[in-house]
Amino acid sequence: MTFELRTFVDIDATAERVWQVLTDLPAYPLWNPFITHAEGSFAVGERLSFTLPPVNALLRVTLRPTVVEATPCRRLRLRSRQVKLGIPGLFDAEHTFTVAPHDGGVRLWQEQRLHGLLVPLTTRSLNRHRLPALNAMNAALKDRSEGTPAARPG
Repeated sequence: MTFELRTFVDIDATAERVWQVLTDLPAYPLWNPFITHAEGSFAVGERLSFTLPPVNALLRVTLRPTVVEATPCRRLRLRSRQVKLGIPGLFDAEHTFTVAPHDGGVRLWQEQRLHGLLVPLTTRSLNRHRLPALNAMNAALKDRSEGTPAARPG
């Protein structure tokens, strides 16, 4: 089973500026409403660490994707296994950021592809929670790239 989420935002900035914001992991807590802590570097083969807002008082979510593509000013692709059982094919994810020229600025696409046996059990929740989070991240990235001061949500 495969499930895809795809969203985009048009940004009035250069591809270089958008790339700079997107790849500055230590600055994520200053602007990113979806990822509250980020560590690592966008080099192929590197494992990153992303902390998401807590789902509830007891559950904190940390993702550990591997960088599978890093083409400067163009594309980032990350892959991760979401289920800690270590069994491939239960719930695997690939997240792609694509920066493309558009109307004198850029269009940033975010695409998340989920594969596995557990995907059908999560699609309703993903549409309800994950898509709005990706859109909020897009809006915050746009503001930061365009130089608009944005306060950290929360």
